Amino acid sequence: MTTSTSRPVRIAVQIAPQHAPYEKIRDTAAQLEELGVDILFNWDHFYPLSGDPDGLHFESWTMLAALAEQTRRVEIGALVNCNSYRNANLQADMARTIDHISAHGTGTGRFIFGTGSGWFERDYDEYGYEFGTAGQRLDALAEALPVIEERWAQLNPAPTRDIPVLIGGGGEKKTLRIVARHADIWHSFSDAATLERKLGILAEHGEAVGRDVSQIEVSVEVGRRSVADAAELHALGATLFTLGITGLDHDISRVPEWLAWRDAQNA
Repeated sequence: MTTSTSRPVRIAVQIAPQHAPYEKIRDTAAQLEELGVDILFNWDHFYPLSGDPDGLHFESWTMLAALAEQTRRVEIGALVNCNSYRNANLQADMARTIDHISAHGTGTGRFIFGTGSGWFERDYDEYGYEFGTAGQRLDALAEALPVIEERWAQLNPAPTRDIPVLIGGGGEKKTLRIVARHADIWHSFSDAATLERKLGILAEHGEAVGRDVSQIEVSVEVGRRSVADAAELHALGATLFTLGITGLDHDISRVPEWLAWRDAQNA
């Protein structure tokens, strides 16, 4: 099973909010927007995920609000938000607010609500959240998403658009069922063989919940992959490809190659 590839190829860059001063992150975001990337992501954690575990690190949502004001064209979001860290109604309100901040100049917001169930135990322990089990965290995500969607319908002012929901993760029993029900974008770290299998499972969940999963944009991480690998993933239906940047010196040298590949696919 493959999803529709009629939608354009897009290139995203995840700027890890770690091991660099905020000024560097801000300047890199400006460079990437100027180069022409489609989406800028960060992540929602409280401590570094690599390198010095006690190194520099910044909070996700406040950074996204700043990026929303700074940028003019790119979409922005977390890859991904942790559902455990904030009340579902609050998440909806924060997302709506960043949506409006990012709408300057056009009237249409650029915020993507990327979310997941959470997994980094240190965040939970240090900040006082109950870690529980993976299953409990996924159940909490499944419960939160309808609340978030309902709150978006109640807020005044309403969001400027139907805020796209990106769900990250590849769990075949629970996560992909949540994706089938709620996601506009599904993100994973799959290679081609894994992606093909999981798309088949996603289609089964779509049938179970009454949704055509070809409506869901397929997103993959390609930080260590080549454009040849991406072509294989694209043939299976992936159209959103994300590179990761971290460290003190943000190396964006590979980005032009990926943008050129994107433009060739969309020509």
